[in-house]
Amino acid sequence: MNPSEAKTRRGALRPARKASRPALAAARKTESPKGFARIRDRRRAAAPAIDSHGGGLWAAVLAGGDGTRLRPLVDRLHPDGRPKQFASVLGARSLLRDTLDRVGILIPPERTLVVGRRSHEHFLEKELADFPTATTLLQPDNRGTAPGVLLPAHWIARLDPEAVVAVFPSDHFILGGNAFMAHVSQAVAFARTHPDRILLVGAPPSRPEPDLGWVETGEWVGATASGPICRVVRFREKPAADEARLYFENGFLWNTFVIVARASAIVEAGRSVAPEVSAGVEHAVQAAIGGPDAFDKAFTELPTADFSRSILERCAERLVISRLPDRIWSDWGTPERVFESLAEARMPVPAGLFPSAATAERLHDPTPPILAPFSG
Repeated sequence: MNPSEAKTRRGALRPARKASRPALAAARKTESPKGFARIRDRRRAAAPAIDSHGGGLWAAVLAGGDGTRLRPLVDRLHPDGRPKQFASVLGARSLLRDTLDRVGILIPPERTLVVGRRSHEHFLEKELADFPTATTLLQPDNRGTAPGVLLPAHWIARLDPEAVVAVFPSDHFILGGNAFMAHVSQAVAFARTHPDRILLVGAPPSRPEPDLGWVETGEWVGATASGPICRVVRFREKPAADEARLYFENGFLWNTFVIVARASAIVEAGRSVAPEVSAGVEHAVQAAIGGPDAFDKAFTELPTADFSRSILERCAERLVISRLPDRIWSDWGTPERVFESLAEARMPVPAGLFPSAATAERLHDPTPPILAPFSG
C-alpha cells in the first residue's frame, strides 16, 4: 500500500494520488477488496487533519469477537446468535453503537476504523448505517486480538506515519462517556510527546478477578485529571486465582484493553516481540492490494495470537498506564459482571435479564441488582 491515503469501498484496492502533504492524500473513491474495505460505498470525506505534532488522531474499534462468555445472557435478548457487541442490552442501541457514539466525541468517523468479521457483516451494515465515512476492515475469520490490533495499526501507520491511534473494544460498559473520552484525550496528549510508549488505560479493581489483565505500576511519568500515568513494572494476563488475590492486595490495576499510542509504536512492539504475527499482518495488508482473495489467503495463514499475552506481557518496558476513576468501566465479560456493574451504578436491569438466584449469590456485592423492568 502506498503511504498516501486510499479511500476504500468494494472492489480492488489502489493507492490514491500523492498529495501535497506526505503520507496523506485527499480522500477519493477507489476500489478495494471486500475483505479489507468499507462495507458499502461511503461519502467523500476530508483528509485527516495534521496537528502540530505531525499526525492525525485515529480510532480502531475492535468488533470481531464472538462474545461466547456472555452468550447465555445475549441469547435472552437476541435469539439470532449475534455476538455481544451487537446486542442492545440497555435501551435500543447496541454496545457497538454506544462505543462509536462515545468515540465520536473525540475522533471523527473518517478517522475511525472498525475491525470486524466477514461472518458478522449483516450486523455491521446496520450498525454503521449512520457512519458512512467510517472504514471497516473485514477479517475472513478470527485470529485473536493480536492480529485484530496489529491490522489497523499497520494500516494507519502506512497511511499516516505520525498518527496516534486509540484502540477501543466495542463491547464494554462505560459509565459517563464524556468523562471517559476526556481521559482518553489526556492519554493522547501523553502519547504525542512520548512516541515510543504504549499507554494502557487502567481501572482500579473491585475484586481479585482472575479473568482480566493485571498491571503492576512503577514510578510516575505523567498525569491525567484522575491520577498519575505510571511506568508498567509487570503485566500479567488472566493469572491464577491466588495470583489475582495477591495482585488485588498489592494495588495492581486492571487492563481495560483501551490502548493509546503512536501507530508506529504498536507496529514496532509487534515486530520486536511477536515477529511472526507482525510479519503476517504486514503481508496481509500488502496483499490487500491484490484483491479480496489475496487478502483472505494471507490473513488465514496468520497464527492465532492474543495481544495481551503475545505482546503486552513481553514488552513491559514500553508500557505506561493511566488510571480511570473508580467503577466507571466493566468489560461485561460474564453475566455476573453485567449485573454487578448495573447494581453499582444503580441502573435498572432490563426485563428478561433478571439474574438467577445462583448468579445473584456469586456477585461480589451481596446486595442484589435493582430488578426493575426496562423499556426501550
